[in-house]
This record gives sequence, C-alpha cells and structure tokens, in this order.
Amino acid sequence: MGEFSSVATLPDDLRSALDDELGRYPESRLAQAVDRLSKRYRQGDSATSPILTSELDVAAYAGYRMPATYAAVSAVLDEVAAAAPGYAPKTHVDIGGGTGAAVWAAAAVWPSLEKCTVVEQVAGALALGRKLAANAVEPAVRAATWQRGLVDSASAAPEADLVTMSYVLGELPEPGRADVVRWLAAKAGTVVLVEPGTPAGFERIRAARDVLREAGRRVVAPCPHDGSCPITPGEDWCHFAARLPRSGVHRRIKSGTLGFEDEKFSYVAATSAPVDRPSARIIRHPRKHKGFVQLELCTVDGLAPGTVVSKRHGVRYRAARNAEWSDAWSVD
Repeated sequence: MGEFSSVATLPDDLRSALDDELGRYPESRLAQAVDRLSKRYRQGDSATSPILTSELDVAAYAGYRMPATYAAVSAVLDEVAAAAPGYAPKTHVDIGGGTGAAVWAAAAVWPSLEKCTVVEQVAGALALGRKLAANAVEPAVRAATWQRGLVDSASAAPEADLVTMSYVLGELPEPGRADVVRWLAAKAGTVVLVEPGTPAGFERIRAARDVLREAGRRVVAPCPHDGSCPITPGEDWCHFAARLPRSGVHRRIKSGTLGFEDEKFSYVAATSAPVDRPSARIIRHPRKHKGFVQLELCTVDGLAPGTVVSKRHGVRYRAARNAEWSDAWSVD
C-alpha cells in the first residue's frame, strides 16, 4: 500500500466542481491568497476575527485546504467505521465546517446518512460549499443544510448521530475549549475532532479526549482503550498522515512540485455506541529490516515501543511486513 495506509482522492464530482470554481480566478491571485492564508494558519493562534474576508479568500481556502481536510477526515471516519461496524448514522452536523469537506467525507463512508448540516460563520464559505454540493452524486451532500453560526457553547448543542469539528479547536481561545467539547458531545451520538498533526495539535486533542472520557464517552479511535493517554506531553505526540493526489491547479496554487501531499493530523473519536476496537494501533512508520519488523504500538496496556515481529512468527510476520503507520494491530 506504499508509505501510507490512507490514500484519499477527492470524489470526481467534488474535484470537478472545485476545479471549475478555481478556474474563475487567475491562478496568480489564487496563489497569492493561498500563501497569505497558509502563513496565517501556520501561526497557530486563536482567531479573533474571520480569516476569510473575500470571495477570493474563500476560493483559495477551498483549493488550499478542502482536499487535505477531506483526506484527513476520510481517514478518521474510516477508522470509526472499522471500530464500530454496527454504527450507521443518519444525521451529521459539521461545526465550523467551512466549505463542507467533512460532509463529503462522511457521505462516502456511510450511505446511511440522510441529513447533513454544515455550521459555519463565514457566509462566503457557506455559499461556496452549497455551490460545490449542488450536483453531488451523494443525496445527503446534495441536500445538505448550510447554516450560518458560531462555535458557541452557550447556544443549543448540536443534535445528531455524528458531530464533527475539524481544524477549529486551535482557532478558539484556550480557556473555553473544554466547554466547547462538552457542548459538542451533549446531544451527539459520536463526536469526531481533528486537529493538525503537530505537538500543539495533539495536546488539544489529548485535552479534548479527557473531556470526552469524563463525559462518559468511549473512545472509538485511534486509541485501543479508554484509559489515560500513555504519551508523555512534551516528549512525543500521537499523529497520523493521509496522502492525497494533487490536481494540476492544486499543485500550481500551492507552488508545489510533487503530484501529492501528505496531510498530518491528530484526532479523537468518541461515542455512546458499541465499539469493537483493536488491541493495539501502530503509531509510527514500521521499521522493516531483513528478517524482522519493529512496531511502535499503543496497546490496551500502554505503549509498546520497538515491538519485534520476526520470521519465526509466520503469519504475523507477513502481516507486519505489510503493515503501515496508523493500522490496527492485534496483540497476542
């Protein structure tokens, strides 16, 4: 499967609609807007005002971030579906959803979805998201509701089988993040949070995971357990990656030379539904040597760094040779 176990390609209908929209603007202007937005996002500060202030900004954001967000959320939701095989959500609310990448990803994973809602404060993002979804193949995407609103823990909690929030926690003031996580979980069947795969992004996910555990939710993924996270803050961080192909325009507006990019992310999914978790997860690239493989594992009993699987393990050795970063693993 190559370097990454998760390779995500935008659905043809979304890719075509996005390319058509980006084609409305000179690529030089899109590239300038992408550069400006990427610098702003890399700062990692909480946003005190909307970052997207024009139609050009919104289009640049969609071209710059929508494929990567789709790739990350798709990878996460695939893990949720694997760990909760009986889970078939009918309703989905995406908070701070921008142009709707998470709705497209969820509909691709669960054909059971009937009603999807994107809540976003930037009217231009909602307008573009609605436009991109207008001719979607998936009925749930095509009929999605696009609702203007803030991430506000004092308002009515989102009520749905699935509630997602991607790359938003880091834009919120730190003191209110726990309240937001409790708000997201209050009336949700399953909550999925995604943040950048950086030490800071992981710390936000780790803190949110603790809030979800305190709220009585079971961790679906990536963790194989509901206990405290065994990773020591400041020493390491838990993150994963999804590889996504770049279209020609995507590559040009990002001044990229490669035909792909790797989106690194941290995440947690927690639920009230029954789960069938693996006994371990591979949390770094396996180190494959002649005759043996070393796996960095998070297990139900904590971290198991440098776990060796050799030829004498037979079937398990062959599985280890094919294993990739983020894969589930079975501990004897």
